[in-house]
Amino acid sequence: MVENGWAPMMTNFAARGIPADFDPADLRSPARWELLREGRVVFERLGLMASLTRIRKFAPRGSGQPVMVVPGFATNDGWTVRLRSFLTSIGYEVRGWGLGRNHGRVPQLIPAVIEQCERFGYDSGQPVRLIGWSLGGYLVREAARERPELVERVITLGTPIVGGPTYTASAPMYVKKGYNLTEIAATVLERERRPITTPVFAVFSRSDGVVQWQSCIDTFDNPQVEHHEVDSTHLGMVGSPRIFERVAELLARPMTGKVHDGGEPQSDSQEE
Repeated sequence: MVENGWAPMMTNFAARGIPADFDPADLRSPARWELLREGRVVFERLGLMASLTRIRKFAPRGSGQPVMVVPGFATNDGWTVRLRSFLTSIGYEVRGWGLGRNHGRVPQLIPAVIEQCERFGYDSGQPVRLIGWSLGGYLVREAARERPELVERVITLGTPIVGGPTYTASAPMYVKKGYNLTEIAATVLERERRPITTPVFAVFSRSDGVVQWQSCIDTFDNPQVEHHEVDSTHLGMVGSPRIFERVAELLARPMTGKVHDGGEPQSDSQEE
């Protein structure tokens, strides 16, 4: 059965970090008032400034592994500079995607991201660790799906993987520009016929005012996907203390064949 661009799969949801109250029937575009949640980003940024030294001190260290960070729709590498600077400071070789503004034309961007992975992998001599924010997360997932030998792991931050932009605050803009959201959702669903074999850590937040959190949940036949719930705004996904701590932990997690072997899925409530 396929409903609203969502297709169920037979799996243990709890083992993949999917919340017990997840229900695909709740999928909808965020209400306009929910964008007001994004005002919290001011306090998240202040909190990051106050805690960055502590976070950096206790974060697990990298040893020069290549990491590429891909920005969200209508943003560029300038939006991810704080996260990239932090990851560089804890021992990773970090690059932005180097492709300018993310214009959202997915069929063009997936091959471009793959090409950047090829270059970075060639320069570093090892597969790349990919981090993608929002639409950037969808792009890195698809790059890993098509060229798994290039990608060591994927971390998505507030990324809708169901319905394209259908369940985001950007949906009205896509409709206004003449995009058919039903067709986009069908294309997304069609790509899921080919499972992702690269480990994927999907970070989502119920406080996200831009992307409906249920659309970030992967119940497709991708057994290497693990979900991690945080308390963050959408803008805070590249600039809040909890995100920096979580990303550092996920980048350093040992990979032992199965993504779930490296540790238990976590939520902010479990960390308290």
